[in-house]
Amino acid sequence: MPDCFGPSETTTTSASVAPRVTLSTTSVYPESTVDAFACAKAIGYDGVELMVGIDPVAADVDRIVDLSAEYAVTVWSIHAPCLLVTPNVWGSDPWGKLDRAAEAAGRLGSKLIVVHPPFRWQRDYAGSFEEGVAKFNEKYSPLVCAVENMYPWRTPAGRFAAYSPGFDPTSLSYDHLVLDLSHAATAQMDSRALVDLWGPRLRHIHLTDGSGTFKDEHLLPGQGNQHAWEVVERAVAGGFNGDIVLEVNTRKLSGEGAGQGARFEALSEALVQTRMAVDRGLFARRSGQTGEGAGQ
Repeated sequence: MPDCFGPSETTTTSASVAPRVTLSTTSVYPESTVDAFACAKAIGYDGVELMVGIDPVAADVDRIVDLSAEYAVTVWSIHAPCLLVTPNVWGSDPWGKLDRAAEAAGRLGSKLIVVHPPFRWQRDYAGSFEEGVAKFNEKYSPLVCAVENMYPWRTPAGRFAAYSPGFDPTSLSYDHLVLDLSHAATAQMDSRALVDLWGPRLRHIHLTDGSGTFKDEHLLPGQGNQHAWEVVERAVAGGFNGDIVLEVNTRKLSGEGAGQGARFEALSEALVQTRMAVDRGLFARRSGQTGEGAGQ
């Protein structure tokens, strides 16, 4: 039995008013995708984001359809298999992967697909990426494909620009963006500023944190330098109506010495705190406070 099974009751602030708060299936790694559905159900998340490729189950759409029905947990978003560790999941053609994601979304009722910008060595893909994402969104509307912010790889020799046309989507032509707070920290950027800069282009949030080291840490929100709760408040106060997805690294909360329910407790507390931040943002929105006026 996964350590995410625990008390089924959690303290929440209000009914699930938009935005939804969902759980990335990677947040229970090294436990399985099955365990992620169990966690989301037991804790009370509004659904999950499927990280395709984290294990064989995650790439098996038939199995995910069954899990969604078994646990009554909706897969609201799909993270396409565009990581270094998923080069051959759903084929090797990057546009083919997105088509597969769209097909899966149709079966699962998902509303959004997350994609990373291409690696610079994917020259053909990178050269057509901006135009291709726009065409994809036109083809599959109302399904949304949103591009995630990344970061320069930092090495002892200096920064390496691994992504093309760039790790920061701010000045590029994408209509829909995903803000990952850990990536912003690694890029030594301020997520609050990105919320303001992106405005209505912000469609999806990977709620996590980072301390600004060269590592993509994916800390629990509040443990880094990204002012995570203020980011949530500011986004919601400004009209953000997308999903807030907890995407964190909980490996240290499993295994020897971690405590039987450590992961469950951490993910439960994160949900409570996130919903409190959402409620503060909604209050600020109703009160006419946006931008810097929210979260203070």
